[in-house]
Amino acid sequence: MPKPVAIILLNWNTPIHTSNCINSLLTYCNEKLFDILVADNGSTDGSLSLLKTQFPDLIYIENKENLGFAEGNNRGLVYSIENGYIYSLIINTDTLVDEDIVIKLMMHLDRHVVAAAVQPAIYWMHDKTRIWNGRGLFNPVLGSTYFDKPLQYPANPDAYKIANWVTGCCMMVRNSALTKTGLFNKHFFLYYEDSDLSYRLRGEGYELHYLPSCKIYHEAGASATIQKKEGALSPVIHYYISRNHIWFLRKYGVSLLYPVNILYNGFYYLSLWVYFKLRRRNEKAKFLIKGLKEGLFTPKKSI
Repeated sequence: MPKPVAIILLNWNTPIHTSNCINSLLTYCNEKLFDILVADNGSTDGSLSLLKTQFPDLIYIENKENLGFAEGNNRGLVYSIENGYIYSLIINTDTLVDEDIVIKLMMHLDRHVVAAAVQPAIYWMHDKTRIWNGRGLFNPVLGSTYFDKPLQYPANPDAYKIANWVTGCCMMVRNSALTKTGLFNKHFFLYYEDSDLSYRLRGEGYELHYLPSCKIYHEAGASATIQKKEGALSPVIHYYISRNHIWFLRKYGVSLLYPVNILYNGFYYLSLWVYFKLRRRNEKAKFLIKGLKEGLFTPKKSI
């Protein structure tokens, strides 16, 4: 019999982060409950060899190329489902744990069969008193996803909240639910793929839960940062965020509220474009416009 949980780590040129994450999971979590799957997205820095040398007993999936967050994790999810795991824990490599999150999240799903997925509270790595991501919510009037910030340590450790969406940074999902909804939408590639999957899970009648008493720590953006004249954040990130945000609204927004969505988000994206131009970050401005165009004009059946 397989262990109940497959932990899926997607590595792309971040061997140090991935190694640190693995070590924290092995230190604080009960290894009898899980196997670790490392899916490598075509790293070019020797990540795979380094990790195999350091952790020879893990399961490795070599994607050969950068498939993006969505399809890269899908390869791990396919392995998890085909090999009989009950749950899959998707977790970013630039995270650390200091408690047994596996048993906490697993036991929560065991107790709440109506829940397809559950996420912990995610704190900043550099300030472990501040929430980076809490319960995922969606404002249909403004067309924006956001999260709330609960008390850091709820009185009842089993207390949870129902979320609109859970983040791919750390989410444990029920594999039987994924067989009904399908996996991440590979066309999203990066960003909003978790929101899209969340809404498909909800469409099947499942709930999504947020468990604030369970926590991890996140550095945020380790694989998305570069060092160049336009700043640390890669310009292509603005392409994916703007495009996929609009795709998400086209799929799950309220059509009667689209005029308000357009006014609110149009002002935001215009302000961002003006900021980029004033700061002479022309590559970021270009990718932002490209994302907006594709977001608006890609045929809905292709999303």
